[in-house]
Amino acid sequence: MLSIASSYPFLGILWTTLIVFAWVIFIWIAITVLIDVFRRKDLSGWGKAGWTVFVVIIPWLGVLSYLIFNHDGMAERRYRDAADTQSQFDQYVRQTAGSGGAASEIEKAKQLLDNGTITQGEFDAIKAKVVAG
Repeated sequence: MLSIASSYPFLGILWTTLIVFAWVIFIWIAITVLIDVFRRKDLSGWGKAGWTVFVVIIPWLGVLSYLIFNHDGMAERRYRDAADTQSQFDQYVRQTAGSGGAASEIEKAKQLLDNGTITQGEFDAIKAKVVAG
């Protein structure tokens, strides 16, 4: 066992870990850059193809160049996408929640009846309409 441990010293393990970590970070950044390139609406198809080729052919230089030249745009697009997604979710929740359904409508009509705003006949009509659909 001792010979295996001495054949791959701690500094070798540390160096291998750093290299693997650097590749994982690079792949993550490259994917982020490519996602941003393809989501852009202000960039033509040729521009998207150019950035893609640049990132694939000369990876480190391509990714770093894109980050240097387009860092503000990336942040703005990400914030805008997040705001649009939140807005769509909020609209969906409001639409789905609606007015609370049939029970809520009957409860509102009952309150109006108790306050004397509507008559018993009007309450019965509202209740029948809500129950019918």
